[in-house]
Amino acid sequence: NEIAGTRGIERLMRVLDSGQVRITAGQLTLVPVTNRLAYERGTRNGDRNLNRHLAPTASPNDNEDRVANELCPLLVAHEVLLDLHSFRSQGDPFVLVGPEDNQEPLQPFGQAATEVALAQRLGVSRAMDGWLATYAAGAAQRGASAAYGIGTTEYMRSVGGAALTLECGQHEDPQGPTVAYRAIMNTLAHLRMVDLPAPPAQSPVEGLRLTAVIDRKDAGDSFAQPWKSFDPVKAQERIATRADGTVLTAPDDGYVVFPHANAQPGSEWFYFAKRHPRLAGI
Repeated sequence: NEIAGTRGIERLMRVLDSGQVRITAGQLTLVPVTNRLAYERGTRNGDRNLNRHLAPTASPNDNEDRVANELCPLLVAHEVLLDLHSFRSQGDPFVLVGPEDNQEPLQPFGQAATEVALAQRLGVSRAMDGWLATYAAGAAQRGASAAYGIGTTEYMRSVGGAALTLECGQHEDPQGPTVAYRAIMNTLAHLRMVDLPAPPAQSPVEGLRLTAVIDRKDAGDSFAQPWKSFDPVKAQERIATRADGTVLTAPDDGYVVFPHANAQPGSEWFYFAKRHPRLAGI
């Protein structure tokens, strides 16, 4: 049900087929529909979430395993991934960037500068990092493996590539396909794959870091209000209340991200982010 990228890619395919734009260097692969089963159902998942625990397997057990066996070799064969998504609640588009260069076991990486330079040129004014580290911490609390947080961009980085996730806005936002198309064209121009002027760096950019993920534990857990992604909160402001009466408050001044009021118990309910100097004004 995240069709902004699909429509943006279809628009690009028409432009390429017409000859208005030509790929003059490198190789471009377009995947307008990654998960056919979910796409045909109009849902986030087919049998499960493709963007969790993504890896090839010799013994595929479900639809997403079979998709991964086609998708992962495709990622290995490329150098840069632009992954196009959208989200449930209302909110502005933003880009998710990988970690800083590091040699830590969780996500060793050496292409932070490549990702940040591209993030500056996608045409959005908010950038955020910290996904896998935050997810791994949440997984540890629920006794799960950090590997469950591996999606397309994390897998791409693990095989030596650079990757960005562009969240193009709310699922039904009519501007989402335009956001996706602009980002693709800017990426191609920035990488000098098409004969178009290089896009300027976006300025200013609001830089954030995910710092916590909170799971819904009970169907009676409820939000204090109908949060939207990036709604600001003050330290100690009430965000939600557990079914047992426990009040969840903001640990610091920051933002509610990816709130899912109808999340199933045991799954991600909302994230918390705060400003971080790494991506501020990139």
